[in-house]
Amino acid sequence: MQTQTGILSPLHSLLNISCNIKIVDIGANPIDEAPPYVPLLATGYAQVIGFEPNLTALDELNRKKGERETYLPYAIGDGRRHTLRHCQLPGMTSLLQPNPDMLALFHGFSDWARVVRTEEVDTVRLDDLPETAALDFLKIDIQGAELMVFKNAIERLSNALIIHTEVEFLPMYIGQPLFSDVDQFLRQYGFVLHRFSPLNSRIIKPLVVNNSIYAGLSQLFDADAVFVRDFIYLDPLSTEQLLRLAVILHDCYRSYDLALHLLSEHDRRTKTRFGESYLEAITGAR
Repeated sequence: MQTQTGILSPLHSLLNISCNIKIVDIGANPIDEAPPYVPLLATGYAQVIGFEPNLTALDELNRKKGERETYLPYAIGDGRRHTLRHCQLPGMTSLLQPNPDMLALFHGFSDWARVVRTEEVDTVRLDDLPETAALDFLKIDIQGAELMVFKNAIERLSNALIIHTEVEFLPMYIGQPLFSDVDQFLRQYGFVLHRFSPLNSRIIKPLVVNNSIYAGLSQLFDADAVFVRDFIYLDPLSTEQLLRLAVILHDCYRSYDLALHLLSEHDRRTKTRFGESYLEAITGAR
């Protein structure tokens, strides 16, 4: 059977269900694309708790936010004091020191990663923030310090259903954990890699393709990695968690096959027929 082309309606509408999703966004500064959870917010069944220590960015977030969004000025980390390195390109600002030897191999990065000022910041552990309790969807992008956050969020990870995190394949920052480190850590806590969204390459100097220093070629550079609860063993998830994870996967990632798998498990436990209705919707069966 072939799935329908185009974007399907939100899962709440397709199946006439209602389940609220709690999203935590660490590093909420909207530098590039819209966050992946925007489709969930549009349904009215999601709330966002975002963290952004850059006060200018925080003001912008608060100026544009909807009624189901809350943004706080905390720097999330290990609960200790750290040096925050502000770079010429704000998107490269990090608790870690940029790695000049590696960055010099790629167009633009030596300039973008130039540290223009530093400040001392107190970080807060995610597990210590009551606002983040019972989260479903964790999105994080803090330039190399993601693993530090995960190691200090074991309680929150125990409740999370999906994690959308930036990862690197080369050390942009000195001492930075890479994708393999993040992957191995999250697997210990019941997550598996679902997909990259997106997967980015960069051109090693001096070659330029199509007159663009931003174009990719062969060298994998970074990605957003999406981790989900291990779907091979679903017993640890409640029936409500199965529904919430299916909603996220359908609305945000169009992962119709995994959403169907979760809905079918929900049906097996509860005698509902969500899986059958969903299969009809995604295949166009009549």
